[in-house]
Amino acid sequence: RSNAGEAMAWSESVDTLLANKNGLAAFRTFLKSEFSEENVEFWLACEDFKKTKSSTKIASKAQRIYSDFIQADAPKEINIDFHTKTHISQNISEPTLRCFDDAQRLIYSLMAKDSFPRFLRSEAYKELVKKQQNGNQKRWLPFL
Repeated sequence: RSNAGEAMAWSESVDTLLANKNGLAAFRTFLKSEFSEENVEFWLACEDFKKTKSSTKIASKAQRIYSDFIQADAPKEINIDFHTKTHISQNISEPTLRCFDDAQRLIYSLMAKDSFPRFLRSEAYKELVKKQQNGNQKRWLPFL
């Protein structure tokens, strides 16, 4: 996909947005402005965690995710239900690569249903699309 259509392509789905380096950066900036960037940070931390091969790293990464995002008064505490939080707390002493799956699904759903549509309506997103469209016209029409 050309750079000009890149920002417009993000509107296809939250997956398209999260898979694109520039899209992810724009979305993070938007979430920061809404004081909810912990959601995308948690999601990214989980994506990274699921690729962990070493069992010693699994334990330390799980503990870091837990202390950063899950435990009460965590610095980047995510908004998940009591049941999910309790389940993670009970299993964190022997974490598996799937121990954050439920919480990640909840946060993904929250971003997809709530933050993502707001991002697409935001002035910041509209401005990015407009810039790319204008840049595209200039590239093809040198006399403009």
